[in-house]
Amino acid sequence: MQHAVGAPLPPPHGPGIGHVGRPYQAQHPGHPGPPPIPPPPHPAPGQAPPPHGQAPPPGHVQQPPPAHGRPPGAGWSGTGPTPPAREAAGPTGHVQLPPGGPVPLPAPPAEAGTGGATLAVLLIGPAGAGKTTVAKLWAARRRVPTAHVSLDDVREWVRSGFADPQAGWNDHSEAQYRLARRTCGFAARNFLANGISCILDDAVFPDRPVVGLGGWKRHVGPGLLPVVLLPGLEIVLERNAARSGNRRLSDEEVARIHGRMAGWYGSGLPIIDNSTYDVETTARVLDDVLARSIASPPAW
Repeated sequence: MQHAVGAPLPPPHGPGIGHVGRPYQAQHPGHPGPPPIPPPPHPAPGQAPPPHGQAPPPGHVQQPPPAHGRPPGAGWSGTGPTPPAREAAGPTGHVQLPPGGPVPLPAPPAEAGTGGATLAVLLIGPAGAGKTTVAKLWAARRRVPTAHVSLDDVREWVRSGFADPQAGWNDHSEAQYRLARRTCGFAARNFLANGISCILDDAVFPDRPVVGLGGWKRHVGPGLLPVVLLPGLEIVLERNAARSGNRRLSDEEVARIHGRMAGWYGSGLPIIDNSTYDVETTARVLDDVLARSIASPPAW
């Protein structure tokens, strides 16, 4: 089994291991537990430890090996620098993920469309643009393994304490969005490391490129191919009206988001106006646009 690009994941606890360094054993009344291990005696001054393969001298107590077969103080088995155990304290208290290696651009396909290339795609667009529907169909119709990861789906994994931005944008909703993006990026690197393409969808705003595109580029790698899906406002309003739950926005909010998304024009990113396309046609156009992006990557 392969892991995410960059460094292997930390080794799991061994069988029967609970807390690090302690055997998982219930302590019932009358069960004293394992006897303590006596500390090894210090060697006499000037006395070196016995060479490898030779028996220790009489009276020598051998020191037990460290837990999990790792040297003392080792907390990460990757090849890169040792990551911190935890980031700065925040509302989510999330754990730092191991860094991922860069995702390179695939070679141009020899056939129409993206062919059998392993891709990392970011589909951008406002609420109601059809990102999720198009991404699912594009991923399902490819002849090579392809996964679809939706930011909204991952964000809604939080069941208790979900911070809904519609109730007011605050530090908790911002932190949950950041955590969801990092989780999606980590999942994408894992899929790509195992030969599975990945398409992600998110409403990235052009007036916040460091948070949006810059964040995705850090999470996935410079080989990520962004494409903007931007139909007309009347189409977005119509599709949003068919939504339910916390994914349905007010008409004013939809219009505001759509207006901000118009800033992608002139950015150099490929833009698909799917106002008159059905889902099948949009997925085919997306594949053609991605094939051109592979041959001539957009500057972003």
